[in-house]
Amino acid sequence: MCAVPLEVLVDINSAVETLVASSNTYFILMGAIMVFAMHAGFAFLEVGTVRLKNQVNALVKIITDFGVSALVYFFIGYWVAYGSTFFISAAELSANNGYELVKFFFLMTFAAAIPAIISGGVAERAKFYPMLIAAGLIVALVYPFFEGLIWNGNYGFQAWLEATFGAPFNDFAGSVVVHGVGGWLALGAVVVLGLRKGRRKEGKLVAFAPSNIPFLALGAWILCIGWFGFNVMSAQTLDGISGLVAVNSLMAMVGGIITAMIFGKKDPGFIHNGPLAGLVAVCAGSNLMHPIGALATGAIAGVIFVVVFSYIQNKLEKVDDVLGVWPLHGICGAWGGIAAGVFGLEALGGLGGVTFMSQLIGTLAGVIFAGVAGFVVYGVVNAVSGIRLSEEEEFNGADLSVHKIGAVNED
Repeated sequence: MCAVPLEVLVDINSAVETLVASSNTYFILMGAIMVFAMHAGFAFLEVGTVRLKNQVNALVKIITDFGVSALVYFFIGYWVAYGSTFFISAAELSANNGYELVKFFFLMTFAAAIPAIISGGVAERAKFYPMLIAAGLIVALVYPFFEGLIWNGNYGFQAWLEATFGAPFNDFAGSVVVHGVGGWLALGAVVVLGLRKGRRKEGKLVAFAPSNIPFLALGAWILCIGWFGFNVMSAQTLDGISGLVAVNSLMAMVGGIITAMIFGKKDPGFIHNGPLAGLVAVCAGSNLMHPIGALATGAIAGVIFVVVFSYIQNKLEKVDDVLGVWPLHGICGAWGGIAAGVFGLEALGGLGGVTFMSQLIGTLAGVIFAGVAGFVVYGVVNAVSGIRLSEEEEFNGADLSVHKIGAVNED
């Protein structure tokens, strides 16, 4: 047999390395695009839920929040979380097929989900620019701090958890880092804004019916589809991809649908938010759980959302959360962080490598951090400029008051 020349082996090795690098870049780019598409889901979920006079505002908020988020995360947030900046040459940035640039794109779509989540809670009575400023502050500084703490090992928190309890906090796709943080930040904004006009009648709280069930359903469907990019492609490289993550996401989604249908008594709003509750909860442990554990996680999340949101709508005057983003993302996200420490255990069919105490402490850290930060950010912005529309502007609707145009114009 003839020996293969060294230069040929070098060429083959180089070609393989190029193929791997380009494949990883393409893989994470597809993930970024799928998560980017989820923002249309956020938009239509809000459009279908708010009253007709606030639909334009819902659409505009989501896309402008995304634009501001991209800017501040590019210049500040990514550096806070990962210690990397883009103030180098294009030649350096495009190294390794530009993988680091596309990784930024992918992680930026996660960061931009934070104001998109908050938007649903504060709908129908929030000023435009003050809320946009608050969104910029959160994506530049607040969210990246916790993101770096968990996903980049900043400040030794993960190392301490591993040394003390035997494993770091496992949040594979962001039950706590993204959804929990977004939901608990939203709580602060919702409380600072207060109750919408007309919610209290004859001494009782009344709920406003969704304006457009087909749009609400469309938003839920878009989010469900994009979520498989959100979860599966959190591996960030092809060699880390796992069918387990995909099937766990599917089973959690199904669990949320079924329990929301049962406990929500066939209400279409609950049924279309049920899968989202399940998907929020499974993000953290989707890389560890057995599919049956994921099903249980999603099913419990569906119940949590229906019960807590129903209580909020009927009992809590200080928490007028229009889309239920605090129970959906905040509470179900926290449940997901803890659930990873239960159903991720080998004793319950999971892959292991996780401990209940690390999951509990990591989850509580996210809840406390985001809960406090939400009241601070929105409290300060409110003190400086006010964040609520006037009573007349709210009565007329944010579409006409802010954007000078309605969702439907017959002229």
